[in-house]
Amino acid sequence: MSPGNKIHACGDDLISIDVSSPAEAQMLAERLRATGDWIEVVGGIDTVVLQFDAALQDPDLVVRKVHETTSQDEPVAAISPDVVEIPVCYGGEFGPDFDAVCAMLKISAEELIALHAGHDYTVDMLGFTPGFAYIGGLDDRLGVPRLREPRVSIAAGSVGIADGRTGLYALPGPGGWVLIGRTSYPLFDATADHPFALKAGMRVRFVAVQEL
Repeated sequence: MSPGNKIHACGDDLISIDVSSPAEAQMLAERLRATGDWIEVVGGIDTVVLQFDAALQDPDLVVRKVHETTSQDEPVAAISPDVVEIPVCYGGEFGPDFDAVCAMLKISAEELIALHAGHDYTVDMLGFTPGFAYIGGLDDRLGVPRLREPRVSIAAGSVGIADGRTGLYALPGPGGWVLIGRTSYPLFDATADHPFALKAGMRVRFVAVQEL
């Protein structure tokens, strides 16, 4: 853990640890899981949240153990050699906000696609809804806010952008991301040992296609 990181109590059986990046969050989460001392450890964008058994573990001792774990030399982040290519059909019925984004940013449809597709990104974390991927590295020129009024239902495979990231919906559900396209990539398989195709730390590249 980097110097200056803070540990906060955020419940009777939860503590939150500040980190400097999604990569650090995932590395620290893996290290804490490996100790086998905790009920659950979840890495986020800039925090790691740890749940402990409050009936058996003293909070002060928990904090001490976390400090001991995080004071060890940090491992070098593993970089995946593989890039998962995700086909995306941009605009039209699959990207209901695509034209509005072009108008807002004063760019053409071709420019928007060029800015989003064909670049390597990293999955920062999964969350919000099951399998929903927060993907970092969005071009600053595609800076748009989330919708003022979230949609009640969004199709699985929808590709949204907001607040400097791409959001990928593995399952249908509500959401407030600005939708620019959709993918047919199998993000969820209920019969698989690991049902969700993406996980934190994976590298992805969006590839523009004409149809799903």
